[in-house]
Amino acid sequence: MDDKNQRLATESIPKLIISLAIPSIIAQLVTMLYNMADRIYIGHTTNGTTAMAALGITLPIITLINAFTMLFGMGGAPLCAISLGEKNQKKAEKIMANSFICLIASSIIITLAVLLFKEPVLYLFGADSLTIEPAKSYISIYVLGTIFIQLTIGMNAYINTQGYTQIGMRTTLLGAVLNIILDPVFIYGFNMGITGAAIATVLSQCTSCIWVLKFLTSEKSTVKLRKIYFKPDFKIILSICSLGISTFIMSSTESLLQISFNNRLSIYGGTTAVGIMSIMNTFLQCISLPTQGIMIGTQPVLSYNYGAKNYKRVRDGFKFAIKLTTGATLIIGWSLILFSDIFVKIFTTDPVYIEFSRWSIKVFLLGMTIFGLQICCQQSFMALGQAKISLCMALLRKVILLIPLIYILPVVFGDFQFAAAMSEPIAKFVSDAPRVFLVLLAEPLSDIIACLTTTTLFIRFYKKHLYN
Repeated sequence: MDDKNQRLATESIPKLIISLAIPSIIAQLVTMLYNMADRIYIGHTTNGTTAMAALGITLPIITLINAFTMLFGMGGAPLCAISLGEKNQKKAEKIMANSFICLIASSIIITLAVLLFKEPVLYLFGADSLTIEPAKSYISIYVLGTIFIQLTIGMNAYINTQGYTQIGMRTTLLGAVLNIILDPVFIYGFNMGITGAAIATVLSQCTSCIWVLKFLTSEKSTVKLRKIYFKPDFKIILSICSLGISTFIMSSTESLLQISFNNRLSIYGGTTAVGIMSIMNTFLQCISLPTQGIMIGTQPVLSYNYGAKNYKRVRDGFKFAIKLTTGATLIIGWSLILFSDIFVKIFTTDPVYIEFSRWSIKVFLLGMTIFGLQICCQQSFMALGQAKISLCMALLRKVILLIPLIYILPVVFGDFQFAAAMSEPIAKFVSDAPRVFLVLLAEPLSDIIACLTTTTLFIRFYKKHLYN
């Protein structure tokens, strides 16, 4: 047993999870800053409000790229860790090689599809005469870097799952810091606006991709990317997809969710409401990404010890992780709600956007304050190889609850006095403020219901399967 696996098997759970999670949390925080940088720089350009809305319209495509990355990266990484726990090095390396092949194939298909059909797709996603050209300019460049983005994120999961979370953190740091530096150079220095932001992103991800592949082919990596395993093994690919499908659905339905929000908000609130949604998505990431960092650090501990049938360490790992994730979402969520003025002004100086966003945060983020329970239980199902349950929980929050509520609530309750009273602060900015309120209200309602359901099911699984 090498030193890294020895740590997963024997080291104190709190010390182990914290040591693995801190680099991942830092990496996620840097990713958050990296995502925020584009919005901050773009929001302060000439016609920044229109550019912000255009960026929001491209977000479903970016999210879909991420979904395929999660399918093959996060779908394979827990299987790789479980194989290591079973002392099956060859199988672990085959799993990683097959993920690599799938990531390359999907990136090529996505790039061609977006370049061919970008205009009708962007109109479908909520573009109008004001936002279509900047949206096309951004996504045309961004999609050319799909292969770098997918390989960076997807293969970095295999670095993290080996317990090398500090290396995984450096991957994210490298791309994020480079992007933050390059953004103002291309946006302002070369006066390229939103197109410059896309170029900065592609160059940054290309550099990170080289870093990841160099590590996974080096002697430092416990599981190595070897050419001899580059022949597709469809049984392994099916296993990867079976486990990764829940994460894929979570990400791909996020794309569908963004389309739904953009379409409804465009109808009821126009370009201003769509632009506000771009800012709201950033605040969602402020809550979700740090908790994801905690679970990235926890996943190798749960997966390895589950494979080794050391259920006590699995139980202890889960208990510690749920304390961390719940505490994080409560603190971050309520900080954003209570100090909304400070955070909104980071993105825009437009008084309409400031007042609209200040109100929206209080509605939109309420359910996210307990999101730590949801993400801990959801990701724990993933780490323990429970693909079916994880898939059902992925479908529940967005497909079964949130997307239908976005369409149903405004139609059913749009004329109620309650909706008019709650939306009074934004009535002067949009044509149909009550229905804009109800579209946003769909988010906390679905968050709370899904959180309670997922937590209940994991407690039942925990009692039944982790005491053998």
